[in-house]
Amino acid sequence: MTGALLLRDVRPMGGAALDVLCEGGRIAALAPARAAPPLAAPGATEVVEGGGALLLPGLVEGHCHLDKTLWGRPWWVNANAPSREARIANEKRLRGPLGMDPVREGGALLAAHLAAGTTRLRSHVDVDEESRLRHVEALLGLRETWRGRVEVQLVAFPQSGIVRTPGCEAWLDEALRLGCDAVGGIDPSEVDRDPVRHLDLVFGLAARHAKPVDIHLHEPGELGAFALSLIVERTQALGMAGRVVVSHGFCLGEVPAARADALLSMLAEAGVALCTSAPAGSAVPPLLRARALGVTVFAGNDNIRDTWSPYGAPDMLERAMFVGMRNSLRSDAGLGTAFDAVTASAARGCGFEGHGLAVGDRADLVLVEAETVAEAVVTHPPRRLVVSHGRIAHRAP
Repeated sequence: MTGALLLRDVRPMGGAALDVLCEGGRIAALAPARAAPPLAAPGATEVVEGGGALLLPGLVEGHCHLDKTLWGRPWWVNANAPSREARIANEKRLRGPLGMDPVREGGALLAAHLAAGTTRLRSHVDVDEESRLRHVEALLGLRETWRGRVEVQLVAFPQSGIVRTPGCEAWLDEALRLGCDAVGGIDPSEVDRDPVRHLDLVFGLAARHAKPVDIHLHEPGELGAFALSLIVERTQALGMAGRVVVSHGFCLGEVPAARADALLSMLAEAGVALCTSAPAGSAVPPLLRARALGVTVFAGNDNIRDTWSPYGAPDMLERAMFVGMRNSLRSDAGLGTAFDAVTASAARGCGFEGHGLAVGDRADLVLVEAETVAEAVVTHPPRRLVVSHGRIAHRAP
């Protein structure tokens, strides 16, 4: 569909009914529904009657792994490797025998995400001794295929470490040169056993390529707290406020509350954001306290139906529900906070521009049958309509 798009009688975020005009991929105008005269619509405009449905901004997947997923394949019987190290080795061993294809399965996952209203997505992509740049090149191509439908960010991710993986620094450097959007890191003490060197390499690559950083941090308690302090030091030294994310940050849910407050205040001052998948089996950063202290906290699925885990789904309203459950958010206002973690805060944490429902924002819109945002989070109803870049990307039959 080309030209403009007009949504009539929709309720942005559950508010008053409006008509929404989209032109040139942006929200061009808003006007009260059923106003006289009605919102002017230029020629070649498609009109969608909303019937008072709830209008949401495009959803944001803040952390996934497109190159790991088995989405769209027959069910794979997972024997559940017992540790993170074993799961890393297990995945490498199975990639070939399973015939895993990042383009095929990653594309299937992107299609499912878009149908569920996700229009922006950050994916980590493995750079290791087995894949080297193969996954990077595959997902760079997939990103181009989906350009204009789902905006994809790629994080060059050293799943097996940098210091202990000969050649990894050079592969990461090349991945960033080829077009990855950010450089990743992982558990600098537990994986590489040299936190200073690991973070020197990650932030050195970021500085060399003027790219942001996103570090997986599973390390527990004071070990994780130590890593956070090193990350803050480098963020401040390089003036990278707003360009660094710590994913998971389990330690923040394990240390005493006063210690967590001190760490969160440090992250807020440095402009380091947190991404959580709200997992059931691990401690999580205290969402409300982190926000109160000024930390941007957003959410992502992490693993979606892969050799690591059978769980996860390309539905960010469902993930928002898990964020709410994991943080005991029971009020409608609390559920609104959980929704923010997969919309505005996720866009801010990842650096996606023009997200929202105001004139001038990119026209990424989701229409669902629900009275309120809280109801949409809890029930995550079918998406009636998904608009991406001002074009209809999915319409319920």
